Amino acid sequence: MNSQQEPTTHSGRYPYLDAPLPLAFAHRGGAADGDENTVAAFQRSADLGYRYVETDVRATADGVPVIFHDADLTRLAGRNVALETLRFADLATIRVGGEQAVPKLVDVLDAWPKLRFNLDVKSWPAVRPLVEAIRATGAVERVLVASFSDRRLAAVRRELGPRLATSLGPAALARLRAVSVAGHSMLGLTPGVPAAQVPVRLGPLRVVDRRFVAYAHRLGVQVHVWTIDEPAEMHRLLDLGVDGIMTDRIDVLREVLLARGQWDA
Repeated sequence: MNSQQEPTTHSGRYPYLDAPLPLAFAHRGGAADGDENTVAAFQRSADLGYRYVETDVRATADGVPVIFHDADLTRLAGRNVALETLRFADLATIRVGGEQAVPKLVDVLDAWPKLRFNLDVKSWPAVRPLVEAIRATGAVERVLVASFSDRRLAAVRRELGPRLATSLGPAALARLRAVSVAGHSMLGLTPGVPAAQVPVRLGPLRVVDRRFVAYAHRLGVQVHVWTIDEPAEMHRLLDLGVDGIMTDRIDVLREVLLARGQWDA
């Protein structure tokens, strides 16, 4: 396939998705380059032409929403302390590679007004700060909120309303996978959710196959797959018709999409 796909059904309702498909997501800003979820990583993605960045949101002890994946600082900063036990003033002193390791969500949204952010809300304490940051920056139409909790997603949807794009939570994804295999009508799918963001496999279970993608598309749901770093697998998934790929290797995905005539810078 050498031409860009047209946006699927929900794109008209959700400004976040009004771009030619497939969507290219810089996972944590492109973590393969040695840093992740930093100002430098996001700028690197933007400089390479990425329009979509996947990232993670937690909250400090004083309720500041920040960009960080892990529950504690061990892996990235060598400190065995939970992020949510620190105030932002303390967190701001931590450096990785000479720069501030943990940026504020509001600063990131303000710094790149043309980027679209896929925000994975990692915990309950981060829900209210996330909502307030999205409101404060007027970013509701250029973010998609994801989570490994259906209940957290429901809480964010209630607060921010129908123009907010979200992904399906894990329980809804399990139902979608089950009925794509069984072939009967979808019961209990969260209405008005435009994206299923999934790994290729969960343990021995293959999640993303041609039947799953086709069934999601019948429901008007885009399929975004994470985290794909190998060119052959990128090509295989694109041939299946997935709507987006998240990668740590942002240079590799860009080259694959350029070769297919599907890069939308």
